Amino acid sequence: MSAANWPAWRGSGGNGIATETELPLHWNTNENIRWTSPLPDRGNSTPIIWDGKVFVTQAVESENRRGLICFDRNNGLVLWQFGVIWTNKEPTHPDNPGCTPSPVTDGERVISWFGSAGVFSLDFQGRELWRRDLGSQKHQWGYASSPVLYRDLCLLNFGPGERSFVIALNKRTGKTVWRYEIPPIPATVRAEQFGGPSSASPGVKMTPLSEIAGSWDTPLIVHTPDGDELVLALPLRLMGFAPRTGEQLWSCDGPNIGIYNSTFSGDGLVALTASGFRNTLLALHPGGRGDVTASHRLWLKALANSEGCVGSGVLAGGYIFLLNTTGVAECFDERTGARVWSERLPAKGARSSSFSSPLVAGDRLYLANRSGDVFVLRVGPKYELLAVNSIGEPMIASLAVAGGDIFIRTDKHLWCVSLHGR
Repeated sequence: MSAANWPAWRGSGGNGIATETELPLHWNTNENIRWTSPLPDRGNSTPIIWDGKVFVTQAVESENRRGLICFDRNNGLVLWQFGVIWTNKEPTHPDNPGCTPSPVTDGERVISWFGSAGVFSLDFQGRELWRRDLGSQKHQWGYASSPVLYRDLCLLNFGPGERSFVIALNKRTGKTVWRYEIPPIPATVRAEQFGGPSSASPGVKMTPLSEIAGSWDTPLIVHTPDGDELVLALPLRLMGFAPRTGEQLWSCDGPNIGIYNSTFSGDGLVALTASGFRNTLLALHPGGRGDVTASHRLWLKALANSEGCVGSGVLAGGYIFLLNTTGVAECFDERTGARVWSERLPAKGARSSSFSSPLVAGDRLYLANRSGDVFVLRVGPKYELLAVNSIGEPMIASLAVAGGDIFIRTDKHLWCVSLHGR
């Protein structure tokens, strides 16, 4: 696969690591912009890129439309659009419109998940190959997990909500290969165990766990000496599965009841930031069988209430880098969990908070906030801010990289940032 491709959310490895290093350091609306293309509505999904095409999932709320747009990678012109109408009411968070999951491609097909409207596979000309109705998806904060391709399978974390399961579909036909039903949180689990108010406190109304719990994690394929593993964070546990069969290989304690971001890996480790009533950060060695909490978990760290993350982390250079929802970047030692530095980023726009996931290219760390500011830091144990770039449009999506260019999806436009400019 060419280094010029970015086939899935967070890249080919699902970790936010770009193989390319010659990326733009500085840009604004008049500098190092190759092209911009208008989008019909806001959206949180990240672009994927394969050869001459860029694909973006897109909901148009006023039309009850959910679909996929294909752009020309060279000039940003729309090549084709595909969409379905879904008029049934589907609850979600105000910041989480439909079609938040990013699409995925293998160069022959593009697969997208549109929530209750189903899973759709298209060819590169926009023709429908198959669709699967997996039933209703219902949670007060909506859905966000992106599909992942592994060999002949399309893997999907369908949830959160009462109907939550992990499913493997044949990528050519859409037929079910295996399915794992995610069990509900035990009734014995109470909110006070995670920093919430005591259920015994008079006059205190407890928030039902079903309203805040669940997993929005995108499945992660991890390569180990014993074989490939599908790693997925679920409420209260991190789990490893055999990706071809769905066999449960191992589980590890430590996550909270809410998995708002995704697992990431690197340097032989798997890490996860779990947010909710109690924010945690953990690292473990993949592999093993059964309960590996004692044998494979490297460390578990409690984070402050202000350190919750919606964006996922990234492992690079021996460190874990996070950008929490308040706009503070943090660096942790991957082997010990010790905090190395924590710095509030100097946002230019009014919204310094962030839902985006970091991206690493060479020795640079790219972080984005909700105002469309992108901060470039040096990867390492010292906080070193190299650049602050702003395009002045609100955004939640993460960055994508292909062919030396950076692709930014805001609420209004798709941007191609390039050293070559126009």
